[in-house]
Amino acid sequence: MVENDLTELDLRDKDEQATIRRQTTLMVPQVVHNGAPLASAAQSGQAVVAAPAAAASAAAARTGAAPATAADEAGLEAIESPMVGTFYAASGPDKPPLATVGMAVDANTVVCLLEAMKIFNEIKAERSGTIAKVLVKNGQAVEFGQKLFLIRPS
Repeated sequence: MVENDLTELDLRDKDEQATIRRQTTLMVPQVVHNGAPLASAAQSGQAVVAAPAAAASAAAARTGAAPATAADEAGLEAIESPMVGTFYAASGPDKPPLATVGMAVDANTVVCLLEAMKIFNEIKAERSGTIAKVLVKNGQAVEFGQKLFLIRPS
């Protein structure tokens, strides 16, 4: 929305309406579904839009992780989120993580699940290598393009 200078997006079909509004001064998206506002992004745990450097610092503060630096990522490739959603490391609460540090993966290895609109989407590594770092925590909200894993190519 920021990139295209949009302040409101209204999606409708014959049964439902969803409106997303961006307050330009605070840059906090507000979601409206069927005419009733849902919790703002800040209240619902979603990431708040901010400048790139501030967003990295804010994400690090929320997750307790240190922001990745260029030196940390030298020679590594990132698996990025293809959508906004909730990150799940395992297929169930009593299941082991799908990908862990040191695990070898190939292009078809499912490394996590992203829940978006009550649908669980399998995210594949799309490259061969070894998981070097997991950048997000189970249950964390993620943004489109956010780095989820770092892989050392094989």
